[in-house]
Amino acid sequence: MSVNETEARALVEPRIALIPDFPEPGVLFRDLTPVFADGPAFRALAAALTAPFEGRFDDLGGVEARGFLLAGAASALCGAGVLTVRKTGKLPRAVLSESYALEYGMAGLEVHEGELQPGARVLILDDVLATGGTVGAAARLVERAGWQVAGIAVALELTGLGGRERLAGYEVYSLLQY
Repeated sequence: MSVNETEARALVEPRIALIPDFPEPGVLFRDLTPVFADGPAFRALAAALTAPFEGRFDDLGGVEARGFLLAGAASALCGAGVLTVRKTGKLPRAVLSESYALEYGMAGLEVHEGELQPGARVLILDDVLATGGTVGAAARLVERAGWQVAGIAVALELTGLGGRERLAGYEVYSLLQY
């Protein structure tokens, strides 16, 4: 599906629900679930995330949990396979793991070893780029598995938190920036 970035923004942005003081006071949470519930907006978002990388990826890496939705929808549009990048302890076969720092502690992501062909080009998809910790861990994991990071695409980028800077060396695309 060919997508016009301006049209995708026009479909997606008004459907984002703004939730003040969530998950804590002073935070304005941008909820994408209304976008997922709207077929044309969801389709436009999925197409917009893959369009800048067309012809340069083999598979989509969906980061748990909303990245799964984005990768699944994009896969249906472009025919690429989906690599599930899961939280630690959720995958049943042999895995590779990568830890990353949270504001108050640590978290981890995993992928199944050998899930993709050696050297596969993976476009990593997630909903939000904030500090870059989660997608940065996903990128390191993809590389450690012997695959290539074709790029990182997110629906929303929170520009004041330094995520893009922490992902230096990777091509990063965000449909909307706040």
